[in-house]
Amino acid sequence: MSRMIVEKVSIQFGGLIALENVSFSVAKGEILALIGPNGAGKTTLFNCISGVYVPTTGRVILNGEDISRLAPYQRARRGLTRTFQNLQIFDHMTLLENVMVGRRIHERGSVLLHMLGLPSVRRQNQASRNKAQELLEIVGIAERADERASEQSYGVLKRLEIARALACEPQVLMLDEPVAGCNSVETADVEAVVRTIAKLGVSVVLVEHDMHMVMKLAERVHVLDRGRTLAEGLPAEVRADPAVIEAYLGTAQPEPDVSAQEVVHA
Repeated sequence: MSRMIVEKVSIQFGGLIALENVSFSVAKGEILALIGPNGAGKTTLFNCISGVYVPTTGRVILNGEDISRLAPYQRARRGLTRTFQNLQIFDHMTLLENVMVGRRIHERGSVLLHMLGLPSVRRQNQASRNKAQELLEIVGIAERADERASEQSYGVLKRLEIARALACEPQVLMLDEPVAGCNSVETADVEAVVRTIAKLGVSVVLVEHDMHMVMKLAERVHVLDRGRTLAEGLPAEVRADPAVIEAYLGTAQPEPDVSAQEVVHA
């Protein structure tokens, strides 16, 4: 059964059709990758799904509910969370505090009640701290919980952002270029985190340009080109699709014939 369905989503900005009839679904615990050339509409599609944009036509359905007209925070409360291409980290806070920010969407009580420090508020805060610590363990940076974000490497901050998104208790987690700018070690760390998240039953939809990672990690790949679906299927199927190769993946260049070059220059 599909946890989230994107159904014939289109969006138009003036005379520009940015997306046209894009459809896909993702099941519980599945990892789906969205790929395509720059300008294909991947981030626009993410914005339509997460509520930053309202589609001109089409629907986004989460657990059987049409959420197409809900605000981003309402979608988050229903179990749809995302990260962004650029880090959205509070540098002056500790890693634990950064993750606790993500818990606010599930907490109750006004600012006044928090200032009064009532027993119910203290219990709630402690529960949030415990959950945040657990999430830091899931992404592999729990030992840094009390360190400031400003002191961390880029790879640690990438995992921190995923932990904070998980603090919202998503059923569907959308990751926008989670390994952009990462080195090979950092990429492997993020890849391991995504696998762990999926094993916990969270559906993952990711946009990523690292094709080596995508082909290893994704269970299905959906390809966009110029705002339209170009292909969808298993990684091996998509990698071999002639239309995808032409539009995005390209073909390997043949190795130069060294002996022939030597003859020419002899």
